Amino acid sequence: MRTIAIVGASLAGLYSAHALRDQGYDGRLVIIGDEAHRPYDRPPLSKDFLTGAVDEGGLALADAEEEAELEAEWLLGVHARGLDAGGGAIRLDDGRTVPADGVVVATGASPRRLPGPALRGVHTLRTLDDARALHAELTGPRARVVIVGAGFIGSEVASSCVALGHHVTVVEAAPLPLLPQLGEDMATICAGLHADRGVELVTGTGVADLCGTDAVTGVLLAGGRLLPADVVVVGIGAVPNTRWLEGSPLALEGGVLCDDGCVTTLPQVVAVGDVARVGGSRAEHWTSAMEQPAVAVRNLLAGQTVETSRPSPYFWSDQYGVRIQFAGRREPGSAVRITEGSADDRSFLAVYEQEGVVTAALAMNRPLPFMRLRRELARSRQPAAAV
Repeated sequence: MRTIAIVGASLAGLYSAHALRDQGYDGRLVIIGDEAHRPYDRPPLSKDFLTGAVDEGGLALADAEEEAELEAEWLLGVHARGLDAGGGAIRLDDGRTVPADGVVVATGASPRRLPGPALRGVHTLRTLDDARALHAELTGPRARVVIVGAGFIGSEVASSCVALGHHVTVVEAAPLPLLPQLGEDMATICAGLHADRGVELVTGTGVADLCGTDAVTGVLLAGGRLLPADVVVVGIGAVPNTRWLEGSPLALEGGVLCDDGCVTTLPQVVAVGDVARVGGSRAEHWTSAMEQPAVAVRNLLAGQTVETSRPSPYFWSDQYGVRIQFAGRREPGSAVRITEGSADDRSFLAVYEQEGVVTAALAMNRPLPFMRLRRELARSRQPAAAV
């Protein structure tokens, strides 16, 4: 291949570029990014960046020397608008076309938004520019902050807002936060983290409307309750950025459909990260964006799927001074039990078991025993032995 284009200049795109060079590709490499920024780390945006503990310089994923070693052409601040029928050229919104023999799709996902007109004070959090805007509002006087969605982003933002001294209310449509991922028992413990810090968690209801004319003044819930608000943060999930691929030969269904090796319906096109639906599932996790590129690039250079990757799922979240870590797969009907520590102390290791074997693990502030069990889960395709 003479030219490979990576569409997406975030973590998955950067790791794809490194993987290409590490695996011996010495041809032309073009990296296209819709943001004007060089690759940066997203997880701190909802935590240390909001509180001011980390500045923008601390977000960089690579320094100038590391980027120079890639010998890549960077086209930043431009959007991809289409992929031609053969997958051999990418159309950009500035009128340019980038011909390519191989393409890595790493365009990520965009946050879901509430319907209605845009109001000042209403935020989503996905990009550095999003974080800059939210940080600017949170550095002012004590504000009434309403967070819609108690998933990872919403809960982390709530934690940061509390640390900054704001009054925080979290609204979650489900009966408990993180219920699908953790199950009722462990989700109940996570819900308690909000109460520990004086945050009101309103569950089982949605948002009917945002109130205000120019700026937001409140959040009207589906049950009729009005929550006064100076700042609203919407964290209700994300949708994969596939619109630019509509009309192309790629199969799109909740992401770019790929086999277990990240290869799409066109062998010269692979997809990685939040946009990729690999082997039937899409994982919006930092570790997926790190691990998928090496496999995807190997298959891209081979012109076919020669390696697959179905790593054990892993995610973490920092909330109110507590590190939550989860690995494995929680099967329907799994039993969960705490093997060490105490939920009351917010420091424990718990395992999910199916027919006597461990299929997943959850920890709060127990990083060392958790990582040991995570490695055991990852080493084998079979579940780890029960503890």
